[in-house]
Amino acid sequence: MIRYVCLYTEIVRPRATIFQPRRHNLFITRIPRQIILTCAAPLAYITIVSVNGGPHMDDDSRTGAQAAASPEDAKRYARIKLVVGLVDGVLDLACLALFAFSGIAARLAALSAGLAAGEYSRFLVFFAIAGACFGILGAPLSFYSGYVIEHRFGLSTLSVFGWLRDRLKSAILSIVIGVPVALLFYFLLKSAGSSWWMYFGAGVFVLGIVFARLAPLVIFPLFYTFTPLEPGQVREALEGLLSREGVSISGIFVFDMSRETRKANAGFTGLGKGRRIILGDTLLREFSADEIRVIFAHELGHLSGRHIPKNILISGALIFLSLGACSAAYSAAISSLGLAGPHDLAAIPILLFFLSVLSLALMPFTNAVSRAFERAADRHALEVTNDPSSFISAMEKIAVRNLADREPHPAVEFFFHGHPSIGKRIQFARAGIQEGLPVK
Repeated sequence: MIRYVCLYTEIVRPRATIFQPRRHNLFITRIPRQIILTCAAPLAYITIVSVNGGPHMDDDSRTGAQAAASPEDAKRYARIKLVVGLVDGVLDLACLALFAFSGIAARLAALSAGLAAGEYSRFLVFFAIAGACFGILGAPLSFYSGYVIEHRFGLSTLSVFGWLRDRLKSAILSIVIGVPVALLFYFLLKSAGSSWWMYFGAGVFVLGIVFARLAPLVIFPLFYTFTPLEPGQVREALEGLLSREGVSISGIFVFDMSRETRKANAGFTGLGKGRRIILGDTLLREFSADEIRVIFAHELGHLSGRHIPKNILISGALIFLSLGACSAAYSAAISSLGLAGPHDLAAIPILLFFLSVLSLALMPFTNAVSRAFERAADRHALEVTNDPSSFISAMEKIAVRNLADREPHPAVEFFFHGHPSIGKRIQFARAGIQEGLPVK
């Protein structure tokens, strides 16, 4: 439950993934034997490919690791991550269905009633046990995807203990944020009748705006160290862009991205007076001043296009529509299954299952919106800098350093990517050259 009530924070994350496609996760599990057997073949395949077929990169040479990467390596990396993500999602959804409809939830509800006296205490015990079990079952695949594969392809700089430390921080943060929101959710299920979803949607919408303002100041520093960009040629170029566009932000900050990865990235984050642009230290080390300038202009495109406020409004509308639709399906399921009511602990996993299915169905739409924002930001960068050649060289470096698949299958891009492919972005910039933009 805690992970579900925290999902809305997805809309307030920084625009900090200008290069990489976004992958969505579902719930928190693995399990039944039939499903494991069904997925044994693809799991065996990705294991063999990642262990034997992945590039053997030198973990001691940051630049050399990326320089040794080929387009075939990027294809292989993208394919393995995609297959692992799909297996993860299928197992998550299947296990949630098993938990919701097989009677396991009812047995756990009975156990929780024996362990805690009050209704809210039973609610917390129920989801604490479920979350802990699902988290433990899901840990191996999470470790494989987030640590083993990243190291196998020479991308991660984290030790095992560093990876575990970050996962522990994320878990604690989810609990701190999720428990109060989960209790509000249960209170509304009990007391607001059939209108619970409207009140909860409004509360989560407001919470998302609060997170958008506070995340750069409170949450992100838990994982990275931020320092103001030092004076010099790069800062002068970036401040010149800000002055030219008449844009006011709280600052340009560098974060220690190299602490966990060799990839390069940048982002625009925050709302109001807290708006800031953040640059990974890997970006500053490996990219030229002109390339950083065009990437910075891309981030300014998100700001001038008001993409974060628009994203919040779109996501808020989707939340209300999703909660309303799932509430109707939930009421019908409760009646047909003879459950006590919407606040019945054994029934709540059914609602979570409906929300998961609907979130999957909406994924192509939300990714299409994200790609549209990214295309607009690319257009802004090219118009402001008049430097398509630096844009192209930046994209080429990104493709190498981040092992980005330049030409993913159209279906993969449509369903799973929140950014246009590197190939399309380069093609867009080359079209600008043909239209007469200068080549430096």
